[in-house]
Amino acid sequence: MKRIFLFVATNIAVLLVLSITANILIKAFGVEDMPGGLNLQALIIFAAVLGFGGSFISLAMSKWMAKRATGAQVIEQPRNSTEQWLFETVRRQAKQAGIGMPEVAVYNAPDINAFATGMRRDSALVAVSTGLLQAMDKDEAEAVLGHEITHVANGDMVTLALIQGVLNTFVIVLSRVIGYFVDRVLLKNDRGVGIGFFVTSIAAQIVLGILASMIVMWFSRQREFRADAGGAKLAGRDKMIAALERLKAAHEPAQLPDQMAAFGISGRRDGGWKRLFMSHPPLDERIVALQQGR
Repeated sequence: MKRIFLFVATNIAVLLVLSITANILIKAFGVEDMPGGLNLQALIIFAAVLGFGGSFISLAMSKWMAKRATGAQVIEQPRNSTEQWLFETVRRQAKQAGIGMPEVAVYNAPDINAFATGMRRDSALVAVSTGLLQAMDKDEAEAVLGHEITHVANGDMVTLALIQGVLNTFVIVLSRVIGYFVDRVLLKNDRGVGIGFFVTSIAAQIVLGILASMIVMWFSRQREFRADAGGAKLAGRDKMIAALERLKAAHEPAQLPDQMAAFGISGRRDGGWKRLFMSHPPLDERIVALQQGR
């Protein structure tokens, strides 16, 4: 209920802010009565439906997409001791975290990685790579599973979709408001929507989309610290630190598909300005945060 309330409140707040801001800008330039004027109500509804709709459709399809993208095979009935241990560990941690039993899957990949996804806390998917099962001992793998279970328990997938929806709405509305002003105020076009509107809107949407991606990636990095802390609580701090140290020592970069990269335990190792687009903080920072009890 708390997440639903936050979802509704966030949407209302965004729509109000957008409506007020756009109206102030239009009145400031004295163009509210111009022919072919901007229909703010229609634009905001369009942006909200498109922005949140796309985000939540992707979330609703996330389990299916993840299985297709990675070739993950759900464990219906454990076939060996490793699968049995994996299944029972997820069951135990899910119970500790107060969520429903997720689907447990294994996908064939040489890199050390795992991910969790799903629209609901009680109907999620937790998958690990064969590379992780081969390279990590059970203590380290247990910590990784705890990290992924924490993502599910924290509702990170839903929260990320909410943030993406809010930003999508801002990008759609603001890019078109900018295009409108360039077309009407700067280019003095009063004969309907001109080429200036379309060109400026597209350019603004690209720039604003890049800025929005930075915000989404910043949030993604913050949730990784929280998931590490949750993994430490479920499996033990030493085990979580050991798991991150193992990831740090691995020479192969993570090879999850782009659409799943933000949900994995390990991210790309970019630095400099590329850090702004990283879904995961550097492993050294995550290890220090755990050591300091953050």
